[in-house]
Amino acid sequence: MRSDMARLRCGKTIPLLGMGTYCPQKDRESTISAVHQAIKIGYRHFDTAKIYGSEEALGTALGQAISYGTVQRDDIFVTSKLWSSDHHDPISALIQTLKTMGLEYLDNYLVHWPIKLKPGVSEPIPKEDEFEKDLGIEETWQSMERCLEMGLCRSIGVSNFSSKKIYDLLDFASVPPSVNQVEMHPLWRQRKLREVCEENNIHVSGYSPIGGPGNIWGSTAVIEHPIIKSIALKHNATPAQVALRWGMSKGASVIVKSFNGARMIENKRALEIKLDDQDLSLIDHLEEWKLMRGEFLVNQTTSPYKSIQQLWDGEI
Repeated sequence: MRSDMARLRCGKTIPLLGMGTYCPQKDRESTISAVHQAIKIGYRHFDTAKIYGSEEALGTALGQAISYGTVQRDDIFVTSKLWSSDHHDPISALIQTLKTMGLEYLDNYLVHWPIKLKPGVSEPIPKEDEFEKDLGIEETWQSMERCLEMGLCRSIGVSNFSSKKIYDLLDFASVPPSVNQVEMHPLWRQRKLREVCEENNIHVSGYSPIGGPGNIWGSTAVIEHPIIKSIALKHNATPAQVALRWGMSKGASVIVKSFNGARMIENKRALEIKLDDQDLSLIDHLEEWKLMRGEFLVNQTTSPYKSIQQLWDGEI
């Protein structure tokens, strides 16, 4: 198998470098243009979600590229995610996503968060009266498995699940998750979770692999860290390339979001860097700091999570 790919438990291969399409402005034309650029540069793994508002633009760009003969559908790996207000009917949600994207199937469909909101909630930050107290993850997962049986997707997984939530899911899942997509970068290394996922043949996919700069909750702390900068200097690389290569060296795929062509080329060159044991050891001793903490899913009245510690089961 190619060194820039990983094999999922379902048999599919996933490119280690993925392009994220979350765009706060939900700018359709710039998303379409960026995806076309990414395909030309060589990206074959694309990540979206219903709540990102980019499914339609990504689907349009992929459809155009396939019709032009630039790529074939089988060459592309597409992930989208079940939003928390669609847990009552994941099958209909995925059918709608496929209709929005103009695709016959997804390569990967993930439960976005371990939280259930009332039907119809379409904002990323729910109001207090929009939570369902019963998580109902077992019922949700049964429907995710049904999506797989129906051929609507080729693999199913989760996102933002702690080690405990992975174990809880494995207790009742007929089909274990292929993927757990979580925040992962040199300042939030997810060592325990990576070990749990590896033991259970669950691929880890890292979002915000360079710290999510440019997002409201993101930070430049990763790419501005003196140790990351010194490793970059040693390898004649950029700090972003070092952060991305670190994630891939741990066996994870990394979902990096940039609509800038030069930056996309720079990020892709991370595949060519080789970090040595000294580099990895230095990174393993950096202080840790979680950026996407999920405070918006915690409250004292309607949420099943009364604290951040409960949401992440102490892994924060």
